[in-house]
Amino acid sequence: MTPDTGDTAWLLVSSAFVLFMTPGLALFYGGMVRKKNVLSTFMFVHFALALITVQWVVIGYSLAFGTSIGGFIGGLDYLFLSGLAGQNKGSVPHLAFMAFQMKFAIITPALIAGAFVERMKFSAYVIFALLWTTLVYDPVAHWTWAEGGWLFKLGVLDFAGGTVVHLTAGIAALVSCVVIGKRVNYPKEKHLPHNLTMTVTGGGLLWFGWFGFNAGSALGANSTAALAFVTTHVSAGAAALSWVVAEWMHRKRPTMLGFVSGLVAGLVAITPAAGFVSVGASMVIGLMAGVACYGAVLLKERLHYDDSLDAFGVHGVGGILGALLTGVFASKLLNPAGQDGLLAGNPGQLGLQALGILAAGAYSGILTWVILKVVDKLVGLRVTVDEEREGLDQSQHGESGYA
Repeated sequence: MTPDTGDTAWLLVSSAFVLFMTPGLALFYGGMVRKKNVLSTFMFVHFALALITVQWVVIGYSLAFGTSIGGFIGGLDYLFLSGLAGQNKGSVPHLAFMAFQMKFAIITPALIAGAFVERMKFSAYVIFALLWTTLVYDPVAHWTWAEGGWLFKLGVLDFAGGTVVHLTAGIAALVSCVVIGKRVNYPKEKHLPHNLTMTVTGGGLLWFGWFGFNAGSALGANSTAALAFVTTHVSAGAAALSWVVAEWMHRKRPTMLGFVSGLVAGLVAITPAAGFVSVGASMVIGLMAGVACYGAVLLKERLHYDDSLDAFGVHGVGGILGALLTGVFASKLLNPAGQDGLLAGNPGQLGLQALGILAAGAYSGILTWVILKVVDKLVGLRVTVDEEREGLDQSQHGESGYA
């Protein structure tokens, strides 16, 4: 079968969109830390571009999408991308599909870094990101997206990574910040963002790139891509609105940080549902996500854990909410490749979505804890108190973000 040129072009462009999200995430995160840690935060995010690219080519893609072994992991048939050149995956070249999926694998460990910036050793992060991607991301991607995966065969829906990317990263972020511990003098000392204009710029790039993330997951230039494109935008706008309104009512002032955090929450929540639900449903999902994720960020203050940049509050909670609401609003009338949800007369889909959340969340949480303990034994997780006070830019990299 000759690949469809339109589908191939859209998938390649979408891959570039998703790649663009990683430097966008660096700006988003980098603006929220203190200026003495901006380059180290950039390094956490950008280094995944190199590290996970190599991991994905060598073994990651094979583990995620190779011939299934019991529904839990792929085989080794695609080591070093063996045999992919010249093959097709549906209507696109297999290499194009591989490249698209690579970008998802890259950004996921970078998302987790938001929980432990300003205090984790760079050497520890490198080992953690490599082990976590291999032992957590790749298997869960196989469960959910590979044709032989056990969650895929059960009918659990995840259009573009609400469970595979955001839930697993969010749970890992929560475990990480608890295991690694709080920043020095947190919360007595205010750790204020040093450059919110940088964060807002990064948020805009994330919004832009997310169209490739979600609409690209249709794997073709078709009506499902159009649906995912529109639902993605609507959910982001609705969530930004509801977060700002909630914050305005609670803190008496609307903030730009609240706006950009809300739009990311809406993007996270619509991700598992984007190609399965109506535009009206996407608005409801976004409105709920903005309020729920704002509440989760407030809960951090009550429970006294130091999730530095709210990776769990936005990605974990948003991913859980979006996966559940997919089971409520999904409709086969909109996408015959999906399933009907609760409102379409299939309450069992909501149970399947909950099963996927529990399985992926528990697996990510347990494996993250184990990996962190191993890394701590190997190189130690945290910088010293003096190094943290100096800032990770100098203590870890010998550089400064600003002259």
